[in-house]
Amino acid sequence: MDFTTLFLSHGSPLMVLEDTPTRRFLMELGRRVPRPSAIIAVSAHWQTSQPVLGFAAWPDKINDIFGFPPELYQLSYAPPGAPLVAARAADRLGAACRRDPGAGIDHSIWSVMSLMWPEADVPVVPMSVQPQAGAAHHYFLGRRLAPLAAEGVLVIGSGAATHNLEDYYRRRTEAAVEPEVAEFTGWLAEKAEQGDVAALLDYRARAPHAEHNHPTEEHLLPLFVALGAAARGEAVRLHSGVDSGVLAMDAYGFR
Repeated sequence: MDFTTLFLSHGSPLMVLEDTPTRRFLMELGRRVPRPSAIIAVSAHWQTSQPVLGFAAWPDKINDIFGFPPELYQLSYAPPGAPLVAARAADRLGAACRRDPGAGIDHSIWSVMSLMWPEADVPVVPMSVQPQAGAAHHYFLGRRLAPLAAEGVLVIGSGAATHNLEDYYRRRTEAAVEPEVAEFTGWLAEKAEQGDVAALLDYRARAPHAEHNHPTEEHLLPLFVALGAAARGEAVRLHSGVDSGVLAMDAYGFR
């Protein structure tokens, strides 16, 4: 697979323990993508007012989850950091970027990385999102990271193709896919695969049911960093699926 960046929907952290289509997809994806020299992992769950990169040599695993089985909290996943990569990325992002020597990896990072690289031997640099800043801001952050992606640093945006938790908590696990979800994810896949960056950046106005599927934007913003960091902005939907009828688990590879 010759993708320079990825967007992965991480869903519930129970994915690490339970046999689901997304879990199987991520395990297989880790075997198929060329081994990166390091990863810049953009986390939907690390939200800051300005871009922040983690500089820890050994970032801690953050258990930012509540009410889950003990096995998830006891899970050990401790990949090395990549301070030199973080420094190059921070230089590319400019003066507005803050450097955090103590930043760890939250569940949007360790849940996908522990399935793709279970040996925890791929270095990782966590990166925050700015929910108030919107899609274009994150796309241009990605553009600044594109030279690193071209050199073999894999930029991964970890979020969710749809993320309406109010709908999720009121639905049954086996519920049928909501039409609003199917229409939104269909639009997203079409525009991504067409390389229609202008439409994607204006998704809030153009996509069907955008605000319903993303009452807040933080879970889709990592996609725009991955899109911006890609060499040509060409996308392929690698995986699709919907949990409980409302949480889309789509994944994209960008060239």
